[in-house]
Amino acid sequence: MVEVKKEYVLSKQFLRSGTAIGALVRESVHAESRADFIHKLSIALKEANETEYWLLLLEKGGYLEKEEMVLLQKKCDELIRLLASSVKTAKAGTKK
Repeated sequence: MVEVKKEYVLSKQFLRSGTAIGALVRESVHAESRADFIHKLSIALKEANETEYWLLLLEKGGYLEKEEMVLLQKKCDELIRLLASSVKTAKAGTKK
């Protein structure tokens, strides 16, 4: 019973942080200002990093197959790079 609860908690956190990324990116489309846009994308980046953390815990706990882990890790890394680049570009645009 305890193992099921651990998996549920980890999976729930993974789902929460993973879906927050998309919600924040969607919110950034209608940001009130450039600063708000940067802020929302920065939070999305933090959520992507948190998602990667939960993914690692799920893998270490044996709740994910190796193939699943590799695929999800690759997608997570891609999102992190994309968001980091977007934040960097947006910040550079504010310094002009």
